[in-house]
Amino acid sequence: MFPGHRFPGVVTQLSDGRAGVALTFDDGPHPSGTPAVLAELAAADARATFFLVARQAVARPSLVAEILAAGHEVACHGDRHLPHCLLPPPFVWRDLAYACDVIEQIAGTEVRAVRSPFGAMSLATMAFCRRRGLDLTGWSCWGWDWRRGATPASITAHATRDLASGDVVLLHDSDFYSAPGCWRATAAAVGPIVEAVRARGLEPVTLAAAHPPHIRHAS
Repeated sequence: MFPGHRFPGVVTQLSDGRAGVALTFDDGPHPSGTPAVLAELAAADARATFFLVARQAVARPSLVAEILAAGHEVACHGDRHLPHCLLPPPFVWRDLAYACDVIEQIAGTEVRAVRSPFGAMSLATMAFCRRRGLDLTGWSCWGWDWRRGATPASITAHATRDLASGDVVLLHDSDFYSAPGCWRATAAAVGPIVEAVRARGLEPVTLAAAHPPHIRHAS
């Protein structure tokens, strides 16, 4: 994972000053992981943002509908899940343009945020988001949940260490691009993470709920 914090304008903190924490899930929708995470979020009465991979959304449009029906937000994680920093700029642009358009068509709602795969963004990622008026999103806390051997306890500890108002937490509801079955530990960590958020007097929120509306620019 290569968080692009060195790039200007990357969203790693919520901007509206409310007592909230954004829980975000990458790499889905996954046929098993996404329903498991959705069930845990429902049990905790918590909202989150799901950064979808377009080709996975195309394969499972009903899961995209379930995410939205539960009150969560969908955002764009590209189509081919390749590190942008290693790709030619035209490829990055085409990948993101296709992915955003496809996700919007499936979801029937506007995509407002992009996260590059592995957090490995490039100047082309920045240029695309600026042109389209999208939030290029990083994170300030992460659960290290994609690794083999991650447990609910380890994920919770990593994700909530030094957790504060405005943090953006990175998690994964899929094992398409990570250790097989890692989503099981992530799903089991959702409840404890939400408990830790609320113990600090905070509330899980979507990225869209914490940011003002954008003006969409022409692609």
